[in-house]
Amino acid sequence: MNTEETGMSSAVSLRGVRKTFGDVTAVNVVDLEVHDGEFFAMLGPSGSGKTTVLRMIAGFETPTAGHVRLSGRDVTKLPPFERDVNTVFQDYALFPHMNVLANVEYGLKVKKVGRDERHERALQALSTVRLQGFEKRKPGQLSGGQRQRVALARALVNRPKVLLLDEPLGALDLKLREEMQVELKAIQRQIGITFLFVTHDQEEALTMSDRIAVFNAGRIEQVGTPAEVYENPASAFVAGFVGTSNLIEGRTALSVLGRDGVYSVRPEKLRVDIDLDAELPEGEHSAIGTVAEVVYAGAATRFVVDLDAGGRLVAMQQNLKASSMDVLKLRDARVRLAWRREHEFSITGPM
Repeated sequence: MNTEETGMSSAVSLRGVRKTFGDVTAVNVVDLEVHDGEFFAMLGPSGSGKTTVLRMIAGFETPTAGHVRLSGRDVTKLPPFERDVNTVFQDYALFPHMNVLANVEYGLKVKKVGRDERHERALQALSTVRLQGFEKRKPGQLSGGQRQRVALARALVNRPKVLLLDEPLGALDLKLREEMQVELKAIQRQIGITFLFVTHDQEEALTMSDRIAVFNAGRIEQVGTPAEVYENPASAFVAGFVGTSNLIEGRTALSVLGRDGVYSVRPEKLRVDIDLDAELPEGEHSAIGTVAEVVYAGAATRFVVDLDAGGRLVAMQQNLKASSMDVLKLRDARVRLAWRREHEFSITGPM
């Protein structure tokens, strides 16, 4: 869907973008529209082409074919410093010998912005990322999360139309990464500029983004809101990469669903019943099998079930009352998995 159809202005537009390195095709004919003020994620495994696309938008790589436009302006052949974007990298790239204020001011100093103005803008940027009082500290005196915020402030101080973030939270531990996900989203909403975020972390993309583009082998498999991508994946790859994939296909689909094709149902939509003979509520499908593995994860338990009809499904159940000992007893047990029919979706894309 293009910007004319949505009525929204375009911050980033890619048309027929392709990038090859010798005989290797890293990006294979990508079309993409990112709206003004949007938090947009490019999600995919290593080698899927997402970072190469980001680098072409930034100007660090030139497309082999196609066009890159920023706010309607064709920037395909322009160098990075002539594009109204800034990039935040995973390693932060801070100058260790400079204090926080000098690091944030640096880009403005290169642009020959006056001392008073760059000082004021740097302090404002530090305030935006909640680092008031840290101006005189060196990067080595900061935590990972604080260094991440300095890198963000240094990018924001230039007031770019688009902020490019290349896996910026990858070096942080889990707890800090989760905190920074919330912080980044709050900052983006506060300042209102377009964030284009590259990640291989599915939960990160679902948590932070307004829309997601899922990359695979140099192409975009699907673009949609987090709910659309998760609840209605366009291909088996998307179903498997964004969350846990439960594929029901071939003979299993015929036996369990009464029809041919490839279908999927998310683990949290499955109910694990011990009573195999209990009446099944109207509007549900079910499959009987044996619990092959039980994975207790505190708040929830994952059951891996080998179906009598063939194939394997994974069910996720919240531990509302059960303890680890309760659920672990179900290993090797005979169970019935049940789910509402509206929670199964057809996979129409390539396997």
